[in-house]
Amino acid sequence: MLNKLQVLEDKYKELTEKISDIEVINDQKTWQKYMKEHADLEPIVMKYREYKEVVDNIKESKEILEEESDEELRELAKMELSDLESRVEPIEDELKILLLPKDPNDEKNVIVEIRGGAGGDEAALFAGDLFRMYSRYAERRRWKTELLSASDTGVGGYKEVSFMIKGKGAYSRLKYESGVHRVQRIPSTESGGRIHTSTATVAVLPEVEDVEIEINPNDLRIDVFRASGNGGQCVNTTDSAVRITHIPTGEVVSCQDEKSQLKNKEKAMKVLKARLYDKALAEQHDDIAAERRSQVGTGDRSERIRTYNFPQGRVSDHRINLTLYKLDSFLDGDLDEMIDALITEDQTKKMSAI
Repeated sequence: MLNKLQVLEDKYKELTEKISDIEVINDQKTWQKYMKEHADLEPIVMKYREYKEVVDNIKESKEILEEESDEELRELAKMELSDLESRVEPIEDELKILLLPKDPNDEKNVIVEIRGGAGGDEAALFAGDLFRMYSRYAERRRWKTELLSASDTGVGGYKEVSFMIKGKGAYSRLKYESGVHRVQRIPSTESGGRIHTSTATVAVLPEVEDVEIEINPNDLRIDVFRASGNGGQCVNTTDSAVRITHIPTGEVVSCQDEKSQLKNKEKAMKVLKARLYDKALAEQHDDIAAERRSQVGTGDRSERIRTYNFPQGRVSDHRINLTLYKLDSFLDGDLDEMIDALITEDQTKKMSAI
């Protein structure tokens, strides 16, 4: 590990010189590439330097204990040595985590798709609750949320809703949310006070750049139609809604949120690219599929990952056996404790595998 860290520090020093070179600065494309590499290496290099400083200070403290006869100095050296030695293992653990292979999608924006599952209107209401939960979480982290498409029920819920969350590291935090979410509560329509169980599925997809996936225009069928919904000048008056069908895979994406047909087409294409990219990763790369299985759950939409129990005020994640008794704040976007635990479990499993 130390040999690898030294190689990374040498690379960091080399990049530091390059980004200060006037010729490189004048070539903005190359300079930006080196700046990104430099920024990616900085956290691990700074931690490695902290580690080396602690190890050097331990060596100095031991030398004082061996050579110094002054009891007061020896006592100070003992105290410092004890403090320094207690820092070594935590720093080593941090370095191991920093050395873990990075998910290339971690820094990307995400497209979140939520669909009501089993449970009829109650499932659609729960899908609406999840949409608000992730929107509030985005607000807490100062990320931006952009609605892409929605099929509402008219009673506050959604049969299906797609939206984008824009923010640095959004995928790294939200990628563990894919799967089946289950709710246990008494529906407002239930006169007998019985607890019902309903579900909604969540899919979290990284936003895809044009360079990452190419779509042949001849493979697309694009239909326009009149938007439907609750009111609005453009509803049922202009053909602003867009439906895109990717013929080879059968993927269909509709968008009618914007008044402009062009904007609806742009949003639908973003969703289509994200879906095709996700499908390509799942189907073409066995190593990624194996990695997903070794992580916290598979990230598959068919896997039940979490239960929201209203009578007991708890939320339980079945992948890591963690239960939090703060359902109200959780649904208000207070997700960090759960997400941090999922990330820690994922990192622990990866470190064990290595």
